[in-house]
Amino acid sequence: MIVLLPIRANAQSEDALGSFSPYSIYGIGDISSSGSAFNKMMGGVGIATRNNRHINFLNPAAISARDTLAFMADFGVEQKNSYFKEGNSKTLFNTFNMYDFVLSFPLYRSSALAVGITPFSDLGYDFSTRETNDDILANVGDAQYGYYGEGSIYSLFLSGAVTFWDRLSLGAEFIYYFGNLERHSTVDYENSSYRSWDIGTQHHVYGFTGKFGLQYEQKFSGDRSLIVGATYRMGTNLKGNKIRFAYASTSATIDTVRYDASTPSFRIADEIGVGVSFKKADKWTVEFNYLRSDWRNTGIDGITEFNKDIFKSSVLNSFRAGFEYVPNRYDVRYYMRRVAYRGGVYYNQSYYTMNGHNVGEIGITIGVTLPVFRFYNGINIGIDFGQRGGFGGVTMRERYFRFVVGFSLHDVWFQRPRYE
Repeated sequence: MIVLLPIRANAQSEDALGSFSPYSIYGIGDISSSGSAFNKMMGGVGIATRNNRHINFLNPAAISARDTLAFMADFGVEQKNSYFKEGNSKTLFNTFNMYDFVLSFPLYRSSALAVGITPFSDLGYDFSTRETNDDILANVGDAQYGYYGEGSIYSLFLSGAVTFWDRLSLGAEFIYYFGNLERHSTVDYENSSYRSWDIGTQHHVYGFTGKFGLQYEQKFSGDRSLIVGATYRMGTNLKGNKIRFAYASTSATIDTVRYDASTPSFRIADEIGVGVSFKKADKWTVEFNYLRSDWRNTGIDGITEFNKDIFKSSVLNSFRAGFEYVPNRYDVRYYMRRVAYRGGVYYNQSYYTMNGHNVGEIGITIGVTLPVFRFYNGINIGIDFGQRGGFGGVTMRERYFRFVVGFSLHDVWFQRPRYE
């Protein structure tokens, strides 16, 4: 067992991190849960979702599911409360972040565009350990080893989609990745005759790639339909620069021992996703998704500062299921009958192994969309309860509670006034 948690009881410090998880020490950090609050409330599904009231950017082909004269916007925020435990070490941490901002416009008849920005991965950890070797303690005295990292990679995208024959939808997406990742490993000695050390790396990266999607809807009687969907995101090499540094310091001076720049040598893996849903228009929907992404041979094994033998790149697998139910979307008497109720479950295997074991994550989600004003405007409120690790041979356990709030805005352009 290796302890990755802080020795202090509460990891929250004055240096606030936008994200926090000891698991993010590896690779490019934690890969973010994609999608809007609409998707998150249903376990993260969306590959086979067609809903003209929400922007579904998990599948580029879904952008065309909309009213032809509608302007749509979506943005959301989340608070995450995490509790970590490994052996006798425990820590708590809270974060608050914005997770998406997306706009969608009509083009011509059954075609549309969407543009937005979302986080792709987050790096955030801060923990320390003390020297326990008796020989070292006898020779140099007490020593503390610290590990700190922060940063994010963001995804800026432009999507376009078109629907043919009212059944087949095709979409394509241009993606621009950009961001910074910074890691520090420090050694502080109680004996002032020894110099303290700060060793680490800074990655300033960017890259381009594309994503493609399709959806096919088979309609049946009674406003029921079956939808199948698929997506493929191409892998890409990240460009930019990598800086390695090493500083040695005393109470009076700081010396630069090393400072050199090079080109990053890792890439973002490709990803394939499939989904199927069955729905009754304006009433209910059930959906299942599967995603797979092979991160082996992407070069990320070489960018972790902490004990590189613990983590190894692997294959990411994600299984998701969700549902939506609306009692009566057009009820004029009872507001709660117009509310959309959603729920879902998910199971993920991370893109790395820890001490040879797959790092599993399981969770359950619930939420509602509260209609406001006219058209399809709504406030999306959701809760995600989950656990990562703590089973399957992985001793470190993370339990978390996410509270998400999203805003879906919908307006009609070029609408003639009914009365003058």
